[in-house]
Amino acid sequence: MGHANDDMINRQPATGLQLRSLITSSGTLELSLAAKDIESPKEDEVVVRIEAAPVNPSDLGLLLGPADLSTVVTRGEGASRRTTITVPEARLRAITGRLDKAMPVGNEGAGVVIATGDNMKALLGKTVAVAGGAMYSEYRTVTASSCLVFPDDVTPAEAAASFVNPLTALGMLETMRKEGHTALVHTAAASNLGHMLNRLCQKDGVDLVNIVRAPAQVDTLRNLGARYVCDSSAEDFAPQLAEAIYATNASIAFDAIGGGRIASKILTAMESAAARRMGNYSVYGSATHKQVYIYGGLDTSPTELTRSYGMAWSIGGWLLTPFIQKVGAARVAELRERVASEIKTTFASHYSQTVGLAELLRPEILQAISRKASGEKFLVTPTRT
Repeated sequence: MGHANDDMINRQPATGLQLRSLITSSGTLELSLAAKDIESPKEDEVVVRIEAAPVNPSDLGLLLGPADLSTVVTRGEGASRRTTITVPEARLRAITGRLDKAMPVGNEGAGVVIATGDNMKALLGKTVAVAGGAMYSEYRTVTASSCLVFPDDVTPAEAAASFVNPLTALGMLETMRKEGHTALVHTAAASNLGHMLNRLCQKDGVDLVNIVRAPAQVDTLRNLGARYVCDSSAEDFAPQLAEAIYATNASIAFDAIGGGRIASKILTAMESAAARRMGNYSVYGSATHKQVYIYGGLDTSPTELTRSYGMAWSIGGWLLTPFIQKVGAARVAELRERVASEIKTTFASHYSQTVGLAELLRPEILQAISRKASGEKFLVTPTRT
C-alpha cells in the first residue's frame, strides 16, 4: 500500500453493509443486510463508496427469483430488517444451482473512490461507475479497469446507470448495422431504456419504430421526438405497425416482452412491408430476412408464432454480456467512452423513487419493483444516511 493515501485508507471502514438474497431448499427467499469486510485495495484496485445503484429488470432474477410476492413478510428495522417470501415448490427445480447460497445483488452502480492501490492514486476522490455485481453494498473493492471515470461535474446518481441500459442501446444499433439492417423496431418502448434508445437513434439518424402498450405512452414518446409510435392495445395496431415498418424499412426488432404473439405480429408486419416492395409474387414470401431478438421476459408465457411471413426470418435471444464478448474489449472501450461523454444527454436516466438499502426490503417497494411498470424506475442509495 502506498504511503501517499495511507490517511485515506485509515478512514476506510472495516466493514460495510451488503444486501443478500438467499433461497433455501425449503422454499423461502430471505433478503437481509449483512456486514461484509472491506478488502484493502491491491496495486491495481480501488475502494468505491457506492452512492447510487439502479434497479434494472435484470437485477430482479437475483433479488426476487421466482418468489410469490403475495407472501412477503418483513421483520425488524434498519440494518436488522429481514424480509421473507415463499417460493412455490414447483419453481425450485429451475434454480437448484442457487439454493442455500446467500448471493449479493446489484449489477451496476456508481460512487466515489475513497482508497486506491499504489498504481491508481490518480483516481482518489473521483466519481466512477462500476458494473461488477454486488452493487447494493455500501463499499466495493474492484479493479480499476472495471471503473468508468467521470468528470467532476457528474454526480454518482447521474453515473449510476452507465452500463446496462446505455450499452444495451448501443449494442442494439451495433447489432443492427453488423447484420445489414438499417432501421429497427423496439417493444416496451416507454421504458427508461426505450427513452434512451430514442435519443440515441435520433442522434445517430436511425429510424426507430416504437411499440408501446397504452395511449398515454404514445403521447410521452411523441413529446420526446419519436416519429413512429404504435400502440399494441389499439384496434388498428396491425396496420399501424405495418405502415411504420414500410416507411422505415425496419427488418430487425428487439423485443422486451418475449411471451405471447408480439414477435409474430412484428414479423408479419415486416413481411407485409417487404411484399409491397416486391416486383413479383412468390409463394415462399419475400427474400428480405426478418429478425426478431428477444432480450427480455415481461410476459413469461410461451412465445406464439403464426407463420405468415414467408421463409426468410429468424427469432433468437439477445443479451448484453455475449454481445460484449463478441465485439471485443477495444470496441467496448469505445462504447463506454461514448457513454461517459453523453451521460447527461443521450444516456441520461430518470428515477421515480430513491430508496436506501433497508428501504429496498420493504414489501411495498418490492411489490412496486416487481411490476416492471414503464415510468417506474428505482435508484438505491447504499450509503445514504
